[in-house]
Parts: sequence; structure tokens; C-alpha cells
Amino acid sequence: MARAGLTTERLVRAGAELADEVGFNEVTVSALARQFDVKVASLYSHLKNSHDLKTGIALLALEELADRAADALAGRAGKDALAAFANVYRDYAREHPGRYAAAQFRLDPETAAASAGGRHAQMTRAVLRGYDLTEPDQTHAVRLLGSVFHGYVTLEMAGGFSHSAPDSQETWVWTLDRLDALLRTWSAP
Repeated sequence: MARAGLTTERLVRAGAELADEVGFNEVTVSALARQFDVKVASLYSHLKNSHDLKTGIALLALEELADRAADALAGRAGKDALAAFANVYRDYAREHPGRYAAAQFRLDPETAAASAGGRHAQMTRAVLRGYDLTEPDQTHAVRLLGSVFHGYVTLEMAGGFSHSAPDSQETWVWTLDRLDALLRTWSAP
């Protein structure tokens, strides 16, 4: 019988909070059981294993990111949309480092297809509509933006930009300006 008060959703949310505290790679069913002061076996009626828990955290993170991005993009276009979209990822990673790492977790194809990951791709393409890119350039641009945003955020969070001037925020703005200029040039006839 399941322990009163424990649900899959509650465990996944607690796992997400734990990921933000100790790192996504450190989240296990055992660590979660310790947090709730229960035996690991008590959680198996809600979670199959640590992979199942991590999948749940990844799905939660993708959903949270997609919701934030949708809110940020409402009514924006062009460079304004590009900056708003990029800032969602950067801000989320800063606020929720474990969840951000979870959003990169490899999902099986069926789970990935049913996740909010598709919304991320649709929103990236919506941002790019302001640049009039055609295929395959649009797909290249989706991959470019994802790579730049993720790479920058990952390096920044690891302290890679904290040892020299200019300030990381200044470089972030510079980077977004250059991406905007590149995309405008790319879409020129």
C-alpha cells in the first residue's frame, strides 16, 4: 500500500527541488526516500527506479521552461523575441540548475515526442519567423540558437566567465546582438 501523502507528482517535485540543491546527477530514489524519511520500497508504488524519477524531473523541467518561454514570447517579434526567449533559458538555469540539467536528460523517443520538447522547437521556430528563414536554414538556425544558449549558460554557470572583464551580462547582450545581426544577414536575399 502506498504511504499516505506520497504521490508520483509530489515525489517528482521533491526530486526537482533536490536536483536544484545537490545536482541532477545526485538524485536517486534512495536520496528521495531519505528526504521523506521512508524506506526506498515505499516509493516503488510511485516510481519504478531512479531513471523513472529522472525522467519525471526532465518532463517537469521541460514543461516549466516551455510555459515560461510562451509567456515571455507573447506579443514579441524579431530581436525582442530572440532576447526574451534566450533570457528565459538563462534565468531558468540560474534559478533551477538541477532542473535545467534535467531538461537535457535523454528521453526515449516516445516520451520525448509526448513531452514539452516539441513546444520548445515550435517556439524557437516562431522566434525565427521574424527573420524569414527558409528550410534548411531555419533548422540550422534552431540548432545554432540552442547550441549558443546552452553553451553560454553552461559555461557561465561553471564560472567560465567570472575571471575576466567584461562582465558576463555585457557579453550576453553582445552575443544576442550578434545573433540577431547574423540571422538578419542570413535571411537577406
